[in-house]
Amino acid sequence: MASPAKTAAPQAPASKKAAAPAAKKAPAASRNGAGNTGNGAGSNPTVDIQPVLNQQNHAPAPTQRFGTVSQRLPIGLNENTRQVSVTDLNQLLADSITLRDMYKKHHWQVVGPTFYQLHLLYDKHYEEQTELVDAIAERIQILGGVAVAMAHDVAELTSIPRVPRDREEAPVQVSRLLDAHQRLLKNCHDYAEKAADAGDDGTNDLIVSQLIRTNELQVWFVSEHVVDSPLIQAR
Repeated sequence: MASPAKTAAPQAPASKKAAAPAAKKAPAASRNGAGNTGNGAGSNPTVDIQPVLNQQNHAPAPTQRFGTVSQRLPIGLNENTRQVSVTDLNQLLADSITLRDMYKKHHWQVVGPTFYQLHLLYDKHYEEQTELVDAIAERIQILGGVAVAMAHDVAELTSIPRVPRDREEAPVQVSRLLDAHQRLLKNCHDYAEKAADAGDDGTNDLIVSQLIRTNELQVWFVSEHVVDSPLIQAR
């Protein structure tokens, strides 16, 4: 019975040798999986996407030029109708961005007896204009256009006069805001009618139900701060 025991003993080292190659294969599997995400360029080309540097000076062709429209989204409007609406909406977008920033400037710089009320009102109107800006930009993209976005481009396009950097009295702030609203609303009425005549109901609805109504309401709140009689100084 001693000889079978001797033949069984040498089999133990053989099983350890068989397990060793399997352990060595484990790191290779992890290198090909998602476990190595973030280990640098080349570790996993599918996951580790690295930016190409110097794109500022050697940028590839843009995916779409500003001022053009595409028919990416089938919304039942021809190219000419889209082009006109995109041009008009970019004008409203530039004016709305300018008016929005005017409200924030005046919110920071307002001074006088009505500081608290105007400080809060300006910030409320700023938030409402921010929502309008986003709605206009999204409509432009839906129409297949490119929305104006950067401050220097907005400054070139807006119809609202540039506001000085100085801190101004509250009545001057109110006057500038009302003038900006009036310019924007005049364009809104003209562009809404054009959109309706062209069959662009979505653009017409955006201008009438959101831009005109919101801006008219803001005009009401701001204009009520204009009074005929001056403040009386107590003695």
